[in-house]
Amino acid sequence: MKRPTILVLGAGYGGLMTVVNLQKSLGADEADVILINKNDYHYESTWLHEAAAGTLAPEQVRYDIASVINSNKVQFVKAEVTGIDVKNKNVTTNIGSHTYDYLVIALGFEGETFGIPGLDKYALSIANVKAARQIRDHMEYQFATWSLEEEKDDSRLTIVVGGAGFTGIEYLGELGNRVPELCKEYDVPAEKVRILCVEAAPMVLPGFDPELVEYAVRQLESKGIEFSIGTPVVEATPEGVKIKKGEDEFEFIKAGTVVWAAGVRGNRMIEESGIENMRARVKVDKDLRAPGFEDVFVIGDCSLMINEAINRPYPPTAQIAMQQGDMCANNIIALIQGKQTAEFVPDLKGSVCSLGDSDAIGVVFDKKITGTKASFMKKMIDNRALFMVGGVGLTIKKGKFNFLK
Repeated sequence: MKRPTILVLGAGYGGLMTVVNLQKSLGADEADVILINKNDYHYESTWLHEAAAGTLAPEQVRYDIASVINSNKVQFVKAEVTGIDVKNKNVTTNIGSHTYDYLVIALGFEGETFGIPGLDKYALSIANVKAARQIRDHMEYQFATWSLEEEKDDSRLTIVVGGAGFTGIEYLGELGNRVPELCKEYDVPAEKVRILCVEAAPMVLPGFDPELVEYAVRQLESKGIEFSIGTPVVEATPEGVKIKKGEDEFEFIKAGTVVWAAGVRGNRMIEESGIENMRARVKVDKDLRAPGFEDVFVIGDCSLMINEAINRPYPPTAQIAMQQGDMCANNIIALIQGKQTAEFVPDLKGSVCSLGDSDAIGVVFDKKITGTKASFMKKMIDNRALFMVGGVGLTIKKGKFNFLK
């Protein structure tokens, strides 16, 4: 009897967790597991804001896929997915095509610009390791160039961050630590630097506890960070951004660095796959399968699940993606063995948002925490994610242990 082929697209949190659990549970002769990813490494996307600010080396954010997969059970293919044909059960890449019996789509997120003119050309996005490195280098270049100019252009030292959601706030927290170091390194007076967060929504960190949000804003403002809330960006140019301050009132902010962190969408391959979707995210069935396709699973940022208690989608977090990967592997094994699949129910243990290396806010097991205690918990969460994929070895190699820094 022919072994089934399980094709996993993407080695982010969800895809890698699926593969790791499949190789633990299946014998080498039970299935052909193929993992396709455009890079030969996985990166911790929840750490990218640190690499973008320059508070963590980009190399620390990533690790080789080969270090966590069993090559006797999993075939890794370094390739970029160029097409998904679910009707003919075929996936094309830039180096060839693959058929499958079971498909797992875990291709991750893309930045969402909401059609705002110029954003895709003139704003930087914390999208991946290479983009994070580009942001870090670009920002340092602005500081270095300012210090060399005879007629100094202070707008080089203005940093605009679009978005006051999770990523935006965490990036601002890192900037609050990194900018004083840059000022010292390049002999830049601190008062010349301006860090401005622009958010279209009427609040910071929507959905977070208001008391914790107030703490976060207060801590960031104490580091010199400004907030312009309820002021959407309407255009980006090579010189900066234009924001709307009122019904007919606009302001242009000249800035040397513009970082866009105001929204994500699923991978565009979803939109071309023939699977029903919304902004490249699939509203999956309770067992994580795409509606109408018994052999296609969609997890991570490409999936959409409704929290029926509040009738809103669950946020696309690493915590949920890893849990989906675990359940996805179990459900595929159940199908291979002719058993029933199980319903996926997120087990939300809490959420922690960092405000720099030694500060954070969060709710863990229904308890509100702030400061060093929350920062400690954030690092424990990061280390746990490493342990779940690569065990003790990976955790020691890549983990965060500067708890008291």
